[in-house]
Formats: sequence, structure tokens, C-alpha cells
Amino acid sequence: MEKSFRQWKKQCLNKLDQSKKGSVDRDIEHVVSLLNSREEFFTTSSCSGRTILIDGMSGLRRANGDAVLKFEPAVLHVQCRRLEDAQLLHSVAVNSGFRNSGLTVGKMGKIISAVRSTHGLEVPLTHNGKLLVDHQYIHFLTQTANQKMEENLKRIHRFYQNLQSALSAEKLPISDQLGSLELQHPQKMPEGEKEESNKNVYTRRRRRLHETDPNDEECNGSQPELGDCLSLFT
Repeated sequence: MEKSFRQWKKQCLNKLDQSKKGSVDRDIEHVVSLLNSREEFFTTSSCSGRTILIDGMSGLRRANGDAVLKFEPAVLHVQCRRLEDAQLLHSVAVNSGFRNSGLTVGKMGKIISAVRSTHGLEVPLTHNGKLLVDHQYIHFLTQTANQKMEENLKRIHRFYQNLQSALSAEKLPISDQLGSLELQHPQKMPEGEKEESNKNVYTRRRRRLHETDPNDEECNGSQPELGDCLSLFT
């Protein structure tokens, strides 16, 4: 599977860009570069978001069918080497605001993580060539679409930052990861409470030792009981 993944990645990244634009969107290019620089990921498609509207009111009036104003948020499809890698990416996406993200596994074992959001917009403007709304409403829709695009770009930036942090933490040993978490979320206890807490733990442990049957071989070992271990964390 490792060999197949490397082959898939090489073939995908060496292909010409088949999109109409012919290049990666500038607002998501840094995310694509980060993912493709990692050995466990590569992107198969990307879009930083877009607003689609027929150009001008005269164009709307000449429309023969149903004209629609659409805002489509950012979308990113990433092939992952292992399921664990896909789960990491999915967690980062959801925590960054991309609530519609998901995973798929193909018949050949290809694992695809889709990074998608839910704040799209789709509003009909004409029906059978007849304009349904006035200028004021179209102006309101345009402002709404622009606000959604601003939020969309914020989510892309948040996703990039969270992804960097997650990938950096993945390289650290478990002890270092726990240490970094403690630094980010310190829990201070007043000295008086700390001393009282230590006394209570010691008292509970001593009481348990006195209650233990000395003839019981399972209780004479050097390993503490489960209750003693749990008391250390209370």
C-alpha cells in the first residue's frame, strides 16, 4: 500500500492542472503546498470559494431559463496514506469550521478526505426568463455573498494554522505533547489546597493499606491497587 500511495501521489502531482483556471487559487495555495509537502498527503482538487452571478441586470432580463446566484465555499479533496492520517485531517477540518467534511475509502484502498463547509448560498433570481426580485434585493444578496466569502477566507486561514499545529504535535513524543498541552492550559492550585489535597491522598492510601488482609498474596505485592492509582488523580 505504501508503494501504491507513492505512485498515486507522483502521478497526480505530475499531471497538468485540468481546471478552467489552470492553476491553484491564491487564497488556498499555501494549504495545498503544505499538504503536498507531507509524505502522508496529496491534494486531488481544491477551490478557495467562489460567487457565481450573471453579469448585470440586463443579463438577468435576457435569461431564458432560471438564473441563480450562488456562493460556493472552499472545498479541498486530499488523498491520505493511512486511515489515521485521514482522521487527523478530518478532525482539524471540523474544528476549523468545515462541518461538512467527510471520509471515503475506495475499492482500491484510496482514502480521500473531503474538507467542506456548510455556509453556502443559492438563490433563484429568474424563472422562465422572468425576473423575480428587484435591484435592492440583488444588492442585499451581493453583500451577503461577500460576507460569506470573508468568513470563508477566515476558515481557510484557521484550518491552515490548526493543520500546522497538528502536524507539528504529531512529530513530538507523547511526553512532549502532554507537556505542551500543560503549558497551553495551566491549572494552578493554591498552596493551601494543594497541601490539603496531598494529605487526603496520603490518608486514603494509608487507610487502604491498614484494611488489607496480610494473608492475601494478591495484596502483598509492590503494585498499588486500582483504587490507590485512581486516588492520585482525584
